[in-house]
Amino acid sequence: MRKVANTAEAKAVKPVEWLGDRLKILDQTELPLAEKYLQLTDYRQVISAIKELRVRGAPAIGISAAYGICLGAMLIREIGTRKFRDSLERVCADFAAARPTAVNLFHAIGIMREAAKPPATVSGIKAALLKTAAAFNRKEETAMAKLSRAGAALLADGFTVLTHCNTGQLATGVRYGTALGVIKAAVEQGKRIRVYADETRPLLQGARLTTWELKRLNIPVTLITDSMAGFYMSKRVIDCVITGADRIALNGDTANKIGTYSLAVLARENHIPFYIAAPVSSIDFTIKSGSQISIEERDEREILQIRGIKIAPAGVHAANPAFDITPGRYINAIITDRGIVKPPYQRSILKLHKEGS
Repeated sequence: MRKVANTAEAKAVKPVEWLGDRLKILDQTELPLAEKYLQLTDYRQVISAIKELRVRGAPAIGISAAYGICLGAMLIREIGTRKFRDSLERVCADFAAARPTAVNLFHAIGIMREAAKPPATVSGIKAALLKTAAAFNRKEETAMAKLSRAGAALLADGFTVLTHCNTGQLATGVRYGTALGVIKAAVEQGKRIRVYADETRPLLQGARLTTWELKRLNIPVTLITDSMAGFYMSKRVIDCVITGADRIALNGDTANKIGTYSLAVLARENHIPFYIAAPVSSIDFTIKSGSQISIEERDEREILQIRGIKIAPAGVHAANPAFDITPGRYINAIITDRGIVKPPYQRSILKLHKEGS
């Protein structure tokens, strides 16, 4: 029976960690070549880390933003509560402008704003913000564990899973991931699971990050280019596809890393189950469909070069949408921390919302 590695090295990975007066993050742009940690003492450094993908993954971004707002509060010198809250709102607005697609970021900002509302002294508000950020972090930790164990029920012994981008600890900032968390939980249950990981152009999160995590966990992984996925599906090598999500609409439409929509279409064509793994905090209950999700357009240099090496002729322009929308009709189930949700999503997701109210 193969088990997840339980080494000190595997346990030591903490992609996001609050140290009392600073935020420590694992710089994901350096992986897999170097394991470099950054200690951020200014909220603007946290915003830059989010924009530059030094910290990435919807849940990890949310946790980082919550602690980043605490850092912003520490820098505010106003002693009057009204002026303090005005300055804090500017900090929150700066975080809201960091990345537009992942709903966890806005969820975290909303929670921190609420924590600052009750009448209190400035020191009391700062204490409430720290307490709220820590509670948010713990809640996400619990959510990912529940999600992972729920999803493991969908994986049979001997399954080969195709995944896209990175959805492990690096993406959530806690012990379990989303799609990779499901795989990890299944292996912990004694199931033999193999993984095919898409490289995930343009920034190669599958090649750089997913394989790095799975190797540390002693889970067999085969790296493929994005364009190979259909070939392996047609050869019946893949038993199911699991990806994460950055935002899910009420009808099940899901925003995730660019290329996810293609995988869902290929899975449907080849009669392979396609699953989304995401905590309820990644569901945007305020939007009806994916057409209302803003898609981040990133710098074209991410397409035109790899680690500073140009791969296209001078003068060529590139399009670089970071995400695409997978229609709910292509998704067989959404794995959440409150259980597995199945179509029709309009009804099942609304039920989740009511149960959590």
